[in-house]
Amino acid sequence: MRGNHPEGVLATQALTLPAVPLTVEGSSVLHQMFRLRRAAWRAVGDDERRQITAEAAAVLEEMEGGQDTQTGLYALLGHKGDLLVLHFRRSFEELSTAALRVASLRLADYLEPAASYLSVVELGLYDSTVKLYTRLAERGIEPESEEWRHEVEETLDQHRKAMAPRLWPSIPPRRYLCFYPMDRKRDAAGNWYRLPITERQRLMHEHGEAGRKYARQVQQIISGSIGFDDWEWGVDLFADDPLVFKKLIYEMRFDEVSAVYAAFGPFYVGLRFAARDLATWLEGRLPPWPSVKESEPR
Repeated sequence: MRGNHPEGVLATQALTLPAVPLTVEGSSVLHQMFRLRRAAWRAVGDDERRQITAEAAAVLEEMEGGQDTQTGLYALLGHKGDLLVLHFRRSFEELSTAALRVASLRLADYLEPAASYLSVVELGLYDSTVKLYTRLAERGIEPESEEWRHEVEETLDQHRKAMAPRLWPSIPPRRYLCFYPMDRKRDAAGNWYRLPITERQRLMHEHGEAGRKYARQVQQIISGSIGFDDWEWGVDLFADDPLVFKKLIYEMRFDEVSAVYAAFGPFYVGLRFAARDLATWLEGRLPPWPSVKESEPR
């Protein structure tokens, strides 16, 4: 059926649009959480500690990547770990290489893995998906037909180009990181995956409005982990004031998509420090941020 349709027919069509929203993906992301085996580390002689630290600092500083930061170090707060190493790379192969470089350090003998999280940067396209699917339905194009798939891929390609800076970000140079995984609920009280796509579009739009108020104070990177890890998404928040994490997350829990359909995993909060200051952290002192060398006039 082609041509324009009465509003009521379009509304009915909207309820039967394909359920899965389009997404575009970018950087591969790995969070590594470690505990420092302090007793074992203190037992190492002074000269050997200096050698181990110098080796690790040199390798990790190289992995940081300069302006296009690809690895970041965070001193974790709380009992869940001591150190979080965050990697952004172009592929899982590059992530594996990064993890192997960390594991090959002599310092790794004194770092006990506490947790990890694997994901890829993901941008959901609910608005574009509903508009595209509705337009294709109006033209009478069958879902998953060759023409349908061509139109979908063309739309995705446009978004990949327009959103490239957000899909392939550097790690933001902010002092604080808040990371947590999350799911959408699938239970009797509320099943996100049984809602029509148009209803999910509306809820996600409202959810985004709350977050946009904090855009200048916090930078958010969402990564998808369905099929990669135990939760469905990972959320990284970067800010210079940790109180913004509390305010943002608290406010967003009052919107419907969070209040009814969200389940949250463990939260990790850490303070960024430069790899060149690794010795300071290993000595039990918090390095400054930015590091002294970066903040000195050139």
